[in-house]
Amino acid sequence: MSSKNRLIYLPLGGAGEIGMNAYVYGYGPAGRERLIVVDLGVTFPDMDNTPGVDLIFADVAWLEANAERIEAIFITHAHEDHIGALAHLWRRLRAPVHARAFTANIGARKLEEAGLDPATIRVAAPWPETIETGPFKVSFLPVSHSIPESSGLVIDSPAGRVVHTGDFKIDAQPIVGEAFDEALWAEVAGKGVKALICDSTNVFSPNPGRSESTLGPAIQQLVRNAEGMVVATTFASNVARLKTLAEAGQAAGRSIVLLGRAMRRMVEAAAESGVLTDFPRTIPPEDAQQHPHENLMLIVTGSQGERRAASAQLSRGKYMGLELQAGDLFLFSSKTIPGNEKGVIQIMNALSEKGVDVVDDDADLYHVSGHANRPDLERMHNLMKPQMLVPMHGEHRHLREHVNIAREKGIAAEIATNGTMLDLAGPAPRVVEHIEAGRTYLDGSAHVGALDGILRDRIRLALNGLVVVTLIMDEEDEPLGEPWVELKGLTETGGRSKGALSDVLEDDLAQLVGRADARTLRDDDKLEDQLRRRTRQVVLDEIGKRPEVIVVISRLTA
Repeated sequence: MSSKNRLIYLPLGGAGEIGMNAYVYGYGPAGRERLIVVDLGVTFPDMDNTPGVDLIFADVAWLEANAERIEAIFITHAHEDHIGALAHLWRRLRAPVHARAFTANIGARKLEEAGLDPATIRVAAPWPETIETGPFKVSFLPVSHSIPESSGLVIDSPAGRVVHTGDFKIDAQPIVGEAFDEALWAEVAGKGVKALICDSTNVFSPNPGRSESTLGPAIQQLVRNAEGMVVATTFASNVARLKTLAEAGQAAGRSIVLLGRAMRRMVEAAAESGVLTDFPRTIPPEDAQQHPHENLMLIVTGSQGERRAASAQLSRGKYMGLELQAGDLFLFSSKTIPGNEKGVIQIMNALSEKGVDVVDDDADLYHVSGHANRPDLERMHNLMKPQMLVPMHGEHRHLREHVNIAREKGIAAEIATNGTMLDLAGPAPRVVEHIEAGRTYLDGSAHVGALDGILRDRIRLALNGLVVVTLIMDEEDEPLGEPWVELKGLTETGGRSKGALSDVLEDDLAQLVGRADARTLRDDDKLEDQLRRRTRQVVLDEIGKRPEVIVVISRLTA
């Protein structure tokens, strides 16, 4: 191997945050490496920082600029934070996409909905089958997680073997999907692992993770003892949990209804790809009204407080003809992702106001994580025996703690946050470059860059309100009447004057125009600037706000 060749690892998303996963590997001479991309995921907006935005993607400008070097894209599993950006970004990268059957099913649906050829995504067989692409040989290595057919990747290069764990947990009985096969992973490690790129999500959880199969008895008892209708929500992608919930309803003699497009799509995809069998019979929502209320069990979307999901709509009133009543039971079989607490609590309170009994997972009875806890991460380290370790999928504090664990064991380790390029070709990971790695946004149907200023302006409008000032000038550069204003998002009454804020503004601006000299009245830019400044000052004096101001000057011509 030439010393000039590099084996690079570059996270564009998912390193320094949880979500929006996008990773790049490359091999070859510096700046000319052949590349593969692992995952193209999304993260979700919030009203505080990204108001009005639909989805958030990693900025792939660097990848797009080097698109001719991309050999292939590999998707490890079908969670939105790993596959959600595929259909939105593929046109900019245009490389073959590989995934296992269930993930490919979900991906093909997304591509088709975006007007792309679903055949772009190719179904891959698991280890020991390999996909040769450029200087790499890549295999999908089955692993347990909270969605079927999750996989790590075995990435062989001339510089050595890299194992990218993807999201994983160590679960011998996952209900749906493959159990963690320690012998299989040991087989992969047998030829030596140069670098382990490893999930870090639960590095601070001190106890070994629990199996999905441990939840059944507690959920069955809860559903069996319920007197009214039962509603349960969880992540739509957690097909194993959906099956556990449906089986609990079936055992209690209830009719099962799936509510939410994402949930039905996941169950269909799992059945079509063969990973889900013996799912209890369900009835359509439109038929549910013909069944006794107390004999129904609804399994619904919206465990994270999404306003348009079934959970939120049921909390506000009827949804598809179904309505919660006092004495019904609502189970959150999920953990709330940090940042989503407000929306979830709003739903819980709305349900409580209806007299619905709300059960969450504070007692750890009805949910288990899909990520490896600290003892499980250490078990993975011991199994793989890597020469070096790079943590991924975690906030900075998770990455740092994971590095500390590795170094205590004598494993060379390095933190690589988004945009940090490492060379893995040597005896230890080495930072070699930093690239711009920001975010882009789906805003309606438009893709918006982080530096476009749209979100900044939207936040300013939300915080400070808007004043539109209109002034008409005649053909002799004299005001035709006085300026008038329109207020949006501002109080109608001034705090200092106690008068109508619009009247106070119009009087003050009329005086400004009346005092303006001829040169100012002829110069739109100068006049606009003075009107804007005075408007902001008056509003600040009256109500303590600095609004956004739009000045419209119209000139009549002879």
